[in-house]
Amino acid sequence: MTHSTPTRAPSARARSRMRWTIVGFSALGLTIAYLDRAALSVAMPFMSEEFEISPAVQGVLLSAFFWTYALFQIPSGWLLDRFGPRVIYPMAVGWWSVWTALMALTQSFGWVIVSRLGLGVGEAPVQPANVKVVSQWFPRKERAFASSLFDMGQQIGTALSVPVVTALAVLGGWRLSFLVIGVLGIPWLIGWRLVYRHPEQHPRVSAEELAHIRSDQGEATAGSTADGASSEKVPWGRLLRDNQVWALMTGYVFRSLAGAFFLTWYPSYLLKDRGFSKEDFGMVGAIPALIAIGATVLGGIASDRMLASGMSTNAARKIPIVSGLALSACIGFAPFIESNVLLMVVLTVSSAAHSFAGAAILSLPAEVASSPASVGSIAGFQNFGSQLGNLISPIAIGLFLSAGSGSYVGPLVGAAASCLVSAAIYLFWVRVKPVTPSPEPAGTAPPSPGRTTS
Repeated sequence: MTHSTPTRAPSARARSRMRWTIVGFSALGLTIAYLDRAALSVAMPFMSEEFEISPAVQGVLLSAFFWTYALFQIPSGWLLDRFGPRVIYPMAVGWWSVWTALMALTQSFGWVIVSRLGLGVGEAPVQPANVKVVSQWFPRKERAFASSLFDMGQQIGTALSVPVVTALAVLGGWRLSFLVIGVLGIPWLIGWRLVYRHPEQHPRVSAEELAHIRSDQGEATAGSTADGASSEKVPWGRLLRDNQVWALMTGYVFRSLAGAFFLTWYPSYLLKDRGFSKEDFGMVGAIPALIAIGATVLGGIASDRMLASGMSTNAARKIPIVSGLALSACIGFAPFIESNVLLMVVLTVSSAAHSFAGAAILSLPAEVASSPASVGSIAGFQNFGSQLGNLISPIAIGLFLSAGSGSYVGPLVGAAASCLVSAAIYLFWVRVKPVTPSPEPAGTAPPSPGRTTS
C-alpha cells in the first residue's frame, strides 16, 4: 500500500521553473521512444535486400509493435496512477531499450515479430506517463503548450530515425542501427530517477511555482507521494461507463489511421513507389517530421493563447484539433500528384497539420477527468485508441497494396477520410470542463502561454 509523503512547505523565493525541466525530460523520453519504434520502417528497405518480404508480410511486421503497445495501454495508465511516473517511466525505458538492441540478433521474420512485441510492451506507458506528468506539473492554462513540448519528441524521434538509421545501415548494416539506438535510453532513465519528484515534494520547486501550478487546476493532487502516485482508487468500470472516455478513444483511432502512414509505409512509398534514391530519401525524407516539430509547438501555443484570451476551454482546445485534422486530409491528393517536389509539399502540410492538433488532444484527459487520480488511466484509454489505429493501418495498407497491384490510392484517400471522421468526433462528441480558477499569491502573475519566463 502506498503511503503519502508529508507535503513539503516550499521555500519562499523567486518563482522556480522546474516544471519546464521536467517536461524537457518527458520530451527526450518520447524522442527516444519514437526513434526506436520508427527504426524498423526506415530499415525495412535494407532488410528486404536480405530477406524476401512481400508487402503483406511487411505490413504484419510493421504492425507487430502496435499489438502489444495497444494491449498494454490501459494497464499502463492504471500502473501510472497507482505507482507514479517516477517508478514506471524508467522501468519502461529500460525494457524497450533492451528489446530494440535485441533486433540486432534478427535471423528470421519470427524474431522481428518477437522483438517488436517486446518493444511494444515497454513503450506502452510513455504517452500516459507524459500526460500524467503534465497534469501534475502544469496549470490548465499552460497544459497545451507543455503537451506540445513533450509531443515534439515524436516528430524529433521520427525525423532522426531517417538519417540516423540510414547512415548506420549504410556504414555497418541495418543490425548496427538497432544496436546503437538501443543504448540511448539508459542515460535517460538514470537522469529521470535523479530529477523527478512530485511538485509538492520537489526540493527545487518554490512556493510561488507550486501556487502557479495549482492556480487553475480546480483541485490539487492531494494524497500523492514523491513518485507522483495517488492513494485514490478509480475503478475501471466507472471509466468504461464514461461517455467521454469512449469519445477520446474513438477520436484517436481515426486520427492514428492517418498518422500511422508516416510511421510505417512512408519510407517504402517514397523509395519504391515514387522512385526516390536512398541518398535523396536520406536528405529529404525527414522534412515532414521536422516541420511537424514546429507545428506541434504552434498548436500548443495557439490553444493556450485562446484560453488566455477568455475563450472557453472547450473552444480553445477544439479549434486547433478540428482545423488541424481537416487540413491534414490533404494527404488524399498525394497519389494524384506527378511532381515529387509538390508531393513532398503536400505530405509536409498533412504531417504538420496532423501534429498541430496533437498538443490540444494530449491535454484532453486532464480536461475531462473527474479526478486527478484518473488522468493516467484516461490517457491510457485514449492512447489505446491511438494504437488501434496504428495497428490496423499498416496491415490494411499492405493488403491494399497486395490487392491493388501496389497502388497507394486507396490507402492515402482512406487516410484523408479518417482525418475528417476524427475531426467530427472531437467537434461533436468531446466535451471539455470549464476552467475553475483559484487566485495566486499577490504579486505572482502567470506567464503568457508559450513563454517560459518563470
